[in-house]
Amino acid sequence: MAVPVHLHLRDLRRRLGSLTPKPGVNPFLAGLAGRCPNCGEGPLFEGFLRVSATCSACGFDLAKADSGDGPAVFVIIIAGFLAVFGALFTEVAARPPIWLNLSIWMLVALGLCLALLRPTKGLMLAAQFANRASEAGRDDI
Repeated sequence: MAVPVHLHLRDLRRRLGSLTPKPGVNPFLAGLAGRCPNCGEGPLFEGFLRVSATCSACGFDLAKADSGDGPAVFVIIIAGFLAVFGALFTEVAARPPIWLNLSIWMLVALGLCLALLRPTKGLMLAAQFANRASEAGRDDI
């Protein structure tokens, strides 16, 4: 069974055309803002941390992008450092009751984790895109 070659080339051009980033779009800033790293316009997330299947603006396939546990590890390290440093500084400087110190700094650590997790995940997905990682669907190299 013969298949015309021009059909294969047209499909390849369409696929590669959707993978080329728009000029002037910084994928890192777009990912940090929660936008598609390809076009910088469409939303990167459907929910709080669920990555969209495709970009609604450019049609880029985001389903293959997977950041794994990387963002959570970075956020835990950053938030843990800030919370522990703040708790130790408060303990030495003000000497509040231990229950008050723990309550305050546990809430601060939780707030920092929730605030940093989404931008960090967007940044990690954008790094996959910018470095043409195969997990991000950019195996055109």
